[in-house]
Amino acid sequence: MTSDTLPVSPLVLGAMSFGTRIDEDTSFALLDRFVERGGVWIDTADCYSFWDSPTGHGGASETVLGRWLAARPGVRDRVRLSTKVGAEPLWPGSWPERRAGLSTRAIREAVAGSFERLGIDTIDLLWLHMEDRTVPIEETVEALASLTADGRVRRVGASNHPAWRIERARAHAKRIGSLPIDAFQLNSTYLRARPGTQLPGVVHRFGPLDDEQRDYAAEHGIETWAYTPLLSGAYDNPDKQIAEVYDHPGNTRRLAVLDDIARERGHTRGQIVLAWLLAHGIRPILGGSKLEQLDAAMDAALLALTPEEVDAMDAPA
Repeated sequence: MTSDTLPVSPLVLGAMSFGTRIDEDTSFALLDRFVERGGVWIDTADCYSFWDSPTGHGGASETVLGRWLAARPGVRDRVRLSTKVGAEPLWPGSWPERRAGLSTRAIREAVAGSFERLGIDTIDLLWLHMEDRTVPIEETVEALASLTADGRVRRVGASNHPAWRIERARAHAKRIGSLPIDAFQLNSTYLRARPGTQLPGVVHRFGPLDDEQRDYAAEHGIETWAYTPLLSGAYDNPDKQIAEVYDHPGNTRRLAVLDDIARERGHTRGQIVLAWLLAHGIRPILGGSKLEQLDAAMDAALLALTPEEVDAMDAPA
């Protein structure tokens, strides 16, 4: 099958650990395989991954992506790049108290840095990485408007924001005639955590996709992307435990249904989870570090759950 006949994959390749936990050669191999298998969207951030970097700053992921793009002439036309602004520490160790934020100046400087590291002149989707309530949301929207007006940014999205802030941002964008936020990036998986619990690895107050955000996205046609959809491998890796916050009777039933469908289909639990998210119109972001993990996920994107299977997985406890 040639690249021209490959179906476009709805999955997103997460580049968070490229250049830090994942070395450049492995990063290139993952990126090549993703594109070979019909992958289009690649997700990064200007702050990735400051917590694993000896400098205490982000930028490694975007730098590796920039090198890959430069080494693969023509590939820029086949992929879409999303990156985020707002969460870069002002100095090593200052996060989260002191970070770049979402002022006009901060957004302008962050985007300039992303352009330089990525070696591109257009960002396909720019995310507001996390809230900045020190800045009026209207100022942030107007800063985004200046980027979308001249084509430097094609779309804007919001990660880890509550629905009411997005409503205010979208309303202001419409008032000034600019492109409104049309995408959410939030933590989502098949299992549901107990209310009021802190999800492992989710440091943002409004990071987990909740029913209000889900309802708002459906009502307004907002695309939803899911980070950590596979619980960092815990669905299938016996060396990883599903976190205690997911231990409740509702999830006992959900896991039983998941096990039944995975066994009947001859696929892993993680593959069925990805297929279930896609059945609900949610784009999973893949964060694995091995080619076999990527291949398994890309295979899952080709699965089509039956309506009966989706209903069974959706059914309340």
